[in-house]
Amino acid sequence: FTRHPEVIQRLCADAANLLWSLLDGLIWRSRVAVAGQRRVNYYVKHLMQDGEGKVNKAMEWLAENKDPKIICHPAVVMFSDVFWGQLANKYFLIGRLYFLFMLVVFLASQSILQNHDEIEKETEEQNIAIFACRLIIYLGSLTRLIFQQIKFCFTDCQEGAMTKVIGFLPVPNYLFSFQQFGSLVLTICLVLMLALEPIVHCISAETEKLFSPYCNASEDIIYAYSILSAVAMLLYWLLLTDLTVFSMRFSAFLLVIGRVASEVGLFLGALIYLIAAFSGAISSLKQNLSDFAGMHWSALSLWEIALGIYPSSHFSSVIQTEFVMIAVSLFVIMIAIFLLNLLIAQLNGAYQVVYEDMVGYARLNRAQIIVTTLEQVSQKRWFHFLQNQKFEERLEFGEGDIGLPGGLQVTEPANANPTTVDSIRRFGGSTSRTMPWPEEANLDGGDDDKFERLEKLIVRATKNMGASRGSKKAGSSSAGASGASGSGRGSGGAEEGSE
Repeated sequence: FTRHPEVIQRLCADAANLLWSLLDGLIWRSRVAVAGQRRVNYYVKHLMQDGEGKVNKAMEWLAENKDPKIICHPAVVMFSDVFWGQLANKYFLIGRLYFLFMLVVFLASQSILQNHDEIEKETEEQNIAIFACRLIIYLGSLTRLIFQQIKFCFTDCQEGAMTKVIGFLPVPNYLFSFQQFGSLVLTICLVLMLALEPIVHCISAETEKLFSPYCNASEDIIYAYSILSAVAMLLYWLLLTDLTVFSMRFSAFLLVIGRVASEVGLFLGALIYLIAAFSGAISSLKQNLSDFAGMHWSALSLWEIALGIYPSSHFSSVIQTEFVMIAVSLFVIMIAIFLLNLLIAQLNGAYQVVYEDMVGYARLNRAQIIVTTLEQVSQKRWFHFLQNQKFEERLEFGEGDIGLPGGLQVTEPANANPTTVDSIRRFGGSTSRTMPWPEEANLDGGDDDKFERLEKLIVRATKNMGASRGSKKAGSSSAGASGASGSGRGSGGAEEGSE
């Protein structure tokens, strides 16, 4: 890491298969278990901080790699959990609690205190509370959302992080995140709500009660305002789902829903196609059914039949028209028997594929949040965090057996990762330089001896190839040259023997 601080980035880009081996080398497990617990050292200092003591980009590189298996490596899990548990979760929770407070205020102003059908029962105190809540939303939530959108858009434009959509339309990369795209749509809804705010339009009008949203000026806009309010309410709840990152179980479940949602989209696409086909066919028939009078009414009736909400009393009129009954029967057979069972099979197959890596995808989601949150941490708070890790202290391999610094030591159940061979090579004798260690007989042939024998074999083969080429050039007519070549081989062999 000192010579190649970007080794994680290089391996992610060029040799992802070597990442697991590299991370395995950062873990030491004792082969001795005490009271059912095994001592484990994770040497993750250089994964958490760089040579200057700042935040290392290893977490960012691993998150961008989007490999659900490598993110679940024990070494990565260790330092990411330390980041999350001791640093990132507090900053993230503060931001989410602020967003939750805004959701409660928005819920109170639009759903709890608001009475759309009981205008006569409204009170001045109620109108003042609604006005205060909406003022908090516009000043506290809308301004913050606008600032975040401008900041992210400016950053992506400055760094050139743009992706062309439909071949020619450049879009900032931050909008490809569900949270950021949802925040943009929520910002647009709140801006339109502010422009259509009934209370603002009724301030200049003469109303019986203060801050009343009902007047002649708001009659044409109050329905559009209510639609925007409903969309914004759904977006507030959807954007709050990232709180599931505090639990890997809930986060994995939510991500599985997102992964299999594409199968539901395919089902809805096929359903709409069949509705359009059968509604057009039924509308072309000569029939007097009011539920199928025109393609739009036919499509609505077929949609109700597909969802099971079509009134059963209306089927009696459908049965009386033979061809309409045949068309509706075919539609029901294709929906209830074919498409629904196909959807179940697709959901089952998609779940089986995602299930193996759902925890990995959940940890990737948390890793992205950690990277974003660490950018907000002050330098003072960061250095205080590093001091608490005590990376400069040497970790013990056992009682009184002092090892290397730069890691974190934990204990795990002895049966979690059985270890029978110690990864540390130990030599008996004194540590004095004047008394060298005795040479150990390597009976099974260690890796060092294997590489040494392989190197000698390559050198010998190279010399033999060079000698054989010289003999072919000389030809069989030159016996003297051939003898010289033979003596050269003999000397070469003698030299190898002396080596």
